[in-house]
Amino acid sequence: MPQPLLELFPASLRAVLEQLPAPVKTTLEEIRVRENRPLEIGYASRYSFVREDGALSERGDEAFVPSSEHCRALLERITHHSVYAVEEELRRGFVTVSGGHRIGLAGRAVLDKGAVAHLKDIAGFNVRVARARVGFGSEVLPELLDFGAKTIAHTLIVSPPQQGKTTLIRDLARCISSGQWHHPSAIGWGSRKVGIVDERSEIAASDKGVPTFDLGPRCDVLDACPKAEGIMMMIRSLSPEVVVVDEIGRTEDAEAIREALHAGVRVLATAHASGLADVFARPVLAGLAADGVFGRFVLLSRAGGKVEHRVVSADEAVREASRRFGRTIGATPRDAPAPSPAVSSAEPVPVTVKTRAMPTIRSPAPASHITAERRDGHD
Repeated sequence: MPQPLLELFPASLRAVLEQLPAPVKTTLEEIRVRENRPLEIGYASRYSFVREDGALSERGDEAFVPSSEHCRALLERITHHSVYAVEEELRRGFVTVSGGHRIGLAGRAVLDKGAVAHLKDIAGFNVRVARARVGFGSEVLPELLDFGAKTIAHTLIVSPPQQGKTTLIRDLARCISSGQWHHPSAIGWGSRKVGIVDERSEIAASDKGVPTFDLGPRCDVLDACPKAEGIMMMIRSLSPEVVVVDEIGRTEDAEAIREALHAGVRVLATAHASGLADVFARPVLAGLAADGVFGRFVLLSRAGGKVEHRVVSADEAVREASRRFGRTIGATPRDAPAPSPAVSSAEPVPVTVKTRAMPTIRSPAPASHITAERRDGHD
C-alpha cells in the first residue's frame, strides 16, 4: 500500500493495516471502513476481514471494529479538516485524494429540491487503491489500431467495477502519447497528442494540475472537469488527436463524443457494463454503438487474480447483441460459477450499425527516442 495513503488513516487503524501480510499489501484493492462494523479489505480478487493483529479471517466477529472516533478522524484527514472545502465531492459521494485514490462515502443524504445536496453523518468509507500497471496497455493496443489512419480506432472499454478499466485506459494513453504502438506494422507512426478529461482525478492523479502518473510526453489533462464540458474544451483549445475519458453514460457525454468524432478526434472511453448485452441495453451507449461511433469494444474480466481481455469489432458486437443469448443483469459476483449460455428461442432482433469514413490523423515527425519500438513489447 502506498505510504501517503496509509498515513491518511488514524494511528490505531493504521497500525492494523501495517500488519497485513506482504503479499496482501502488494495486491490490495479496497479498504472498507464501516463504523462499529468489521474492517474488510479486497485484494487479488478476494475479500477478507482483518483482525487486530493484521491476520485475515472469513469471520466478521473476529475482525477489528473501527469506532466512530476512527471514522471521524478519517473523514477529517481526507477532507483536510474542512468538509465544506469538498462539498461538491460529498454531493457526488466520493473524495479523490493525492495519488488518484478514490474514497467512496456512505452516510445520510441531504436533499435540496429532490436532489442530493451533500452527505452527512458519514459512517462508511471504501478506499480504492490506485496503481499504475505499466505494460498493461501493450497487451491490448495492437488489437485497437486503425492501420489506414495510423492511429487508434474509436474504442470503448467495458466491464463491471474493479476489473481494471481505469488502469488500462491510463496505460493506453501513455503508449499513444509516447508512440509505443507495440505492433511491427506501426513502427514509424509517431506519437499522438492525447487529451485526458479526468473528472474523478483517477486517471492522471494530478497534483495542482501536474499528473503524478506517467502519461507520456504528449499528454494534456483537464483535472476534475466534467466529461462533456471537458471534451469540448479540449477540442476548442488543446487540439488533441485522441481524447480519453472514463465512465461515460450520460446523454451529454454522448453528444460531446459525437462532436469529437466530427472534429476528427479519436475517442478512447470506458463504461460500466457486464458485457455487450448491457451496452446495447443502456440507451446512451446503445445509441453510440448503433451510430458506429466505436470501432472496437474491449471486454475486461477477472479470472482469479488476472485481468483478461477480449476485443470485439463493431460488426461482431452487433452480431453478438442480435443473438440474444441469456444475459445477467448487473455485475456477476467474483466467486460465482461461470453460467452456461442458453440460446433464447426468441427471434434475433436486427440491429444495424452506421459507418462513416474517418479522417486521417496527421502528426509531426516523431523524435527517434520516442518512436523506437521495443522488440520485447514492454516498457
